[in-house]
Amino acid sequence: MPPLPAFLAPVFVLTTALAVGIFYVAAHRAKWFLGLMGAWLLLQGSLALSGFYTVTGGLPPRLALALGPPLLGLVSLRSRARGRAWLDSLRLETLTLLHTVRLPVELVLWSLYQYHAVPRLMTFEARNWDVLFGLSAPPLYWLAFRGPRVSRRLLLSWNVLGLASLLNIVANAVLSVPTPLQRFAFEQPNVAILYFPFTWLPAVVVPLMLLAHLAAMMQTWPRRALTPAPSTPTAP
Repeated sequence: MPPLPAFLAPVFVLTTALAVGIFYVAAHRAKWFLGLMGAWLLLQGSLALSGFYTVTGGLPPRLALALGPPLLGLVSLRSRARGRAWLDSLRLETLTLLHTVRLPVELVLWSLYQYHAVPRLMTFEARNWDVLFGLSAPPLYWLAFRGPRVSRRLLLSWNVLGLASLLNIVANAVLSVPTPLQRFAFEQPNVAILYFPFTWLPAVVVPLMLLAHLAAMMQTWPRRALTPAPSTPTAP
């Protein structure tokens, strides 16, 4: 990877920690969640530091080990009754504020582009609109939760658009990594996520944002009542 300024890695570590911390609050400070995330962060950090993800010639790409398990876990949560109950128990207002993390993420991606570690299409200068959701999360929180009733329609619409934006940048990012699946950005590929700590973007930050969107959409879907979440939810 091209040389990067010293501040970028610590900034992204703090951004990842912020995402995990906010979701931990949304999950009612469940210790099992914090333990699971700690183990996953350690595993993915160790793999990245060992150079595991920099071997990009085979199929399936090794990066699937960062993306695959969180996605399988999400499918498992959605398909099981206890998993759906846990998703329904998450604090909707905190899930909304979680998306403010997308703002520092986008600033890090823009900085990585300046140093030729990601392509321009992954930044807000091109195909990535995620910065808009990072900026709009605080005013949305104020508008949706300021009164006695939660604005379900507003939250649902915003989360649908936010999910579409997230899936768009994930697809562009994956297809820009120098693997046999690469389709974009051959002149300046997406190499940053192959290295520590930026591997935590697909392995940790993106799955948390995806989970937050899906949980919020479940809770705000028409004909579903927004009931107070239990104070001590159990593990799914």
